[in-house]
Parts: sequence; C-alpha cells; structure tokens
Amino acid sequence: MKNIAVFGSTGSIGTQALSVAAFHKDEFSVKVIAANKNIELVEKQIEEFSPEYVGIYDEMTAVELKKRRPDCEIVSGDEVNELCALPEIDTVVNGVSGFAGLFPLLSSLKAGKTVALANKESIVCAHKIVNAALESCGGRILPVDSEQSALFQCLAAGRREDVKSLILTASGGMFRDFTAEQLAHVTPEMALHHPTWSMGKKITVDSSSLFNKGLELMEAGWLFDFSPDEIKIFIHPQSIVHSMVEYKDGSVIAQLAKPDMRLAIQYALTYPSRLPSQLGGVSPALLSGLTFEEPDTVHFPAIGLAYEAFREGNSLPIAYNSANEIAVERFIKGEFGFTEIAECVMYAMERIERIEAASVEDVLYLDGEARRLAREFVRSLKIKFSR
Repeated sequence: MKNIAVFGSTGSIGTQALSVAAFHKDEFSVKVIAANKNIELVEKQIEEFSPEYVGIYDEMTAVELKKRRPDCEIVSGDEVNELCALPEIDTVVNGVSGFAGLFPLLSSLKAGKTVALANKESIVCAHKIVNAALESCGGRILPVDSEQSALFQCLAAGRREDVKSLILTASGGMFRDFTAEQLAHVTPEMALHHPTWSMGKKITVDSSSLFNKGLELMEAGWLFDFSPDEIKIFIHPQSIVHSMVEYKDGSVIAQLAKPDMRLAIQYALTYPSRLPSQLGGVSPALLSGLTFEEPDTVHFPAIGLAYEAFREGNSLPIAYNSANEIAVERFIKGEFGFTEIAECVMYAMERIERIEAASVEDVLYLDGEARRLAREFVRSLKIKFSR
C-alpha cells in the first residue's frame, strides 16, 4: 500500500489522480488532500477517501469547513504545504495550478519525497532552485503531464548520449487552421472547448494558444537536460502519440495512448511497475489516420517566444509564464482578445529586468514584476480603446 497526498485535489489533475486511487484501492491510501476553495467537492472527497489531513489554502474556506467537519484534521494557509513532509507520505501528487505549485514542490523535495508533478510552471520559473533541492535532499520528480511522461518512458529505451532530439507533440487546439482575422474574434467560450482533452480552464486556453507547449518545451529541457536546439515540436491533432525520442542511429521511439491524463498519473504513482488501468489500450486500427505538421509560429507566436525565453534563461521564462497567467485570466474574463495574450507576454518579456533567478526571493520578485508589466499592458489597452 502506497500512501499519497494529492495537492490541488479539486482541480483537473487532482480529481483524476483520486480517480486512479479509487480504481486501485488495494494499492493506494489517500492520506492528504489539499485544495483552495471548492468546499463542496472537498467534502465529497473526504467522504470517499477519509484522508487523515485536509489542507485548505483559503483561510475563510478553512473556517467554514471546520464548522462543517469538526471531526477532520484541517490545516490552512501557508501551513498546508508542510503536509507534503509528513513521514507517512510516500508520493505527493502536485496538481496545483500555476506559479503557486512551486511551494508544495519545494516542501516535498526538501523532505526527500517522490513528487508526481503536473505543475510545469514551477520547473519553468525555478528550475535552479528545484535542482538544488533535488541534489541536496534526495527527492525525485516523476512527470505527470502526458508529454513529459511519454519522454520519460521513451528515454528509457537508450542512453542519454545516444539521443539526437526530443519530439514534443501538440494537438494544436481547435484554432490551428484559423486565419489571423478569425483568431482576432476567438471568444473565451470558444477557447474553453478543447477538441480532445478534458482539462482546467487555464491549460485549455494555453493549449489553444500553444503557450502550454511553450511551457512544456522549457520544462522538458530542464527536466531531462536538453538544449533548445535538441527539442522539436510537431502538431498532432489526434493526440495519440504523446511524444517521441529520436536516437542518433535513426530510430524514433514513441509513446502512444488514449488522450487521458489518468494513464500518465497512474504510471507516476506505480513507477517502475505497471498496473491495469481504467482506460484500455490503443487499437492499431486507430493509427492509420495519424498526422504531424510543424506549428504555425506566425499566427501562434507562443512557440517562438518560448524558444527565446529558453535560450536566454534567467528572468525571461518567468516573464513568459507569469505574464501569460495574467493574460489568460483577463482573456477568460472577456477583457481583451485571444491574440492579445501573446502581445501581453511579449510586452513583459521585452521590459523585464535581465537578472538571474537564483533564489526563491529572486523568483518571487521577478514573478511580481512580470505580473505588474502584464497589468500595465492591460491598462494600456483599456486606454487605447477608450479614446
């Protein structure tokens, strides 16, 4: 029996991780769940899994939950991240969305835990700090994103020195064939309906804009120690091939599966073993229609911006991530257009200070600066359109 903690338990990754745990009740015991504000879903998860501890980041929600569930051990605020370090926990699933996922990751690694990581932003913004924690404390990261999990599995087929390139695949979202004029009229309602994946709002918009693939580009480079020139991106609308590794002898190893995050989550939880899953396999009959094409970096500048941020490093990856978080939030609220997400990120990347992100304090400072610049861009648009 493996004891797990699920952070971001009410989000897309968290609920799917709990689905895997429920399917394998003899393999996993859910000791901790941690969420932000979704009190109704948290209560349902308490009923189903009977965790020993419940972490609630939002203080007001924690107060309300304590009234409703006086029998539960509830931890709130910044102390929630300390639950990662409980001695009985074997694996922490980090499904916390956005930059906030850095803090449970660091808490887990400093306690020497294995982390099933779905939070790419923490690697993009703070890879130096994460690497230092890995080296000094003996923790381990197992990727949960389907693309990174695929690379992890394909890299097991050979030696690192024999790898020529990593190949990330992207569905391209539902707007991959749109013209510039059509993209200018994309609404939040349109962007939140992904053709193949079921995900949270932020990542669904990022998938359609290709910012998600830009973040994955940098994450793959730093997780597996590859340079920008050693990583390629291809649009693969069917989302059956999750990623590939090209070896120097000409062999290409690919990982194929149904487009469902539960398989990658389960592999991270059971590694190095494999167990039967809820999903079933991929029939060879489905493979005849698979297509691959290079991304349109003119209409979708997120990829080019990601390569730029990856190559320069330091503050640019943080600007890329954090400005995008603000931009997507404002787009979902209907405050500006789909194409202005990339313009907002460009604005922040051009103006942010070029300094090394060597400490948590540095990362927090640069994150704040990137968000300030993104909000400055939003204000400039409002002034422009009010004239």
